[in-house]
Parts: sequence; C-alpha cells; structure tokens
Amino acid sequence: MSKILYQTEGAIATIRLNRPEKLHALDEEMLDGLADAVAAIDASKEIRVVLLGATGERAFSVGADILAWTSLEPLDMWRRWIRAGHRLFDRIAGLRQPVIAVLNGYTLGGGLELALAADIRLAAETAQLGQPEVRIAAIPGWGGTWRLPALIGAGRAKQMIFTGQSITAAQAEGWGLVNEALRADKLEARAAELAEQIAANAPIAVQLAKGAIDGGAGANLAATLEGMAGALTAQSDDAAEGLASFREKRTPRFTGR
Repeated sequence: MSKILYQTEGAIATIRLNRPEKLHALDEEMLDGLADAVAAIDASKEIRVVLLGATGERAFSVGADILAWTSLEPLDMWRRWIRAGHRLFDRIAGLRQPVIAVLNGYTLGGGLELALAADIRLAAETAQLGQPEVRIAAIPGWGGTWRLPALIGAGRAKQMIFTGQSITAAQAEGWGLVNEALRADKLEARAAELAEQIAANAPIAVQLAKGAIDGGAGANLAATLEGMAGALTAQSDDAAEGLASFREKRTPRFTGR
C-alpha cells in the first residue's frame, strides 16, 4: 500500500500519512509521495483547501525515521535528507491554498515540523506534541528552530527543544501552537467543517489574504509582493498596450490606466 494517500473531493484535497505500523515515521518514500501530492495541489485551480492528516488514531507522525537518516553518510545527510525535507516543508507552507493539519496522537520531531508548515492546526485532546531530538544528540532539522519560535515565542520554543519534553494538546492550544484542541471523536468532523467554511469563500481573496499574512511575517515576501503587483499590472490597459505595441513593432502609448 502507498505510504501517502491523496484524494480530492470537490474543492478540498486530503493528504494522509499511511505508515501506521511505524507511527507514520517519515522516510524518503514518504517525502517523495508528499512532494507529488503538493505538486498536484499547487498546479490545481480547483483545490481551495488542503487537509493534512494520518491514518489511525495513535499518531500524526513521530518524525523522521531514525533508521533511514542514521544510515546516511554525513554529507548525504546534508545533500539529500535535510535539504529534501526543507524543500518539501517550504513548499507546503508556500501553497496558495490554506493547509489544515489534523493531529491525532503523537506529533513529534519532524512530524511536528510538518504540522508547523500548515496554516491551521487542530489536535485531538489526546495528542502529544514535542521536539525530542536532543534526547538522541540531534536538533530539529526541518524548520523547527525557526517555525516553532515564530509561532509560540522563543522562550517556549527553547523550553520544548532544550528539554525534549512533549506537551499536551491543551497546553499547545494555550501556547498558540494549535488552534483548537478537541475530543478525538470530534476531530475529523471539525476539520471537515472548517475546510468547507474556507472553501465556500472567494478562493482568490483567501489565497491573497494568506500571501499577505505570510508576507507580512517575512515569509516569501518578495514573491508575494511581486505576484500581487504582477497580477495588478496585468489587468491594466497599459499592459494590453505594451503587448500590442510589441507585436506591432511600434512605440507604446501608455495612458496610466
């Protein structure tokens, strides 16, 4: 069976990690499968919201598969593993469409970093969230050292990373790490409800709002501003005149409209 399940229903895409026997520990095959799903979403004009979850109830993801990355040579760790994860998580965070992470159970290490790449996080009350890397003489390697402080503040992020201890969903909600902590049997329904609410709104407005919020926080600021400015200028009479003058090999007559 595929380790990544991907489906669309109307304007909502759903990605599920599907390695429950390993608590959805992320290996290279899963990173590749996630990348394929993200590419399909990025290319779609129909998808308006993304749900990112996992099969089963025990875990969202316990992070990077230790056996997968510890078998790599140090330079391959840099060339392949760390860089591949960063490219993927950056692309998830940079999707035009809002991404809702649905966290059921253990959400640790690289699993938490994957959730941090989403826009909204919903967690079951039974979820445990943490960055335990220091317990095996490692550090967060897929954005945890900057996405986590950006979300909950440096002090709380340092507490989580330095101790390696997990926090409950209720504590995560209080810290702003998750938007809502819910009873486990209500989690999927609430995620679907929220996705439908977002999908019912004007998609371009939602996507531009996401870009403005992220750009204001310093994420992809140049791409956000240039994208908005490019879209605005493309609608102008001057843009049509510029293209016409190029095709007709004449001096353009711009009007400022």
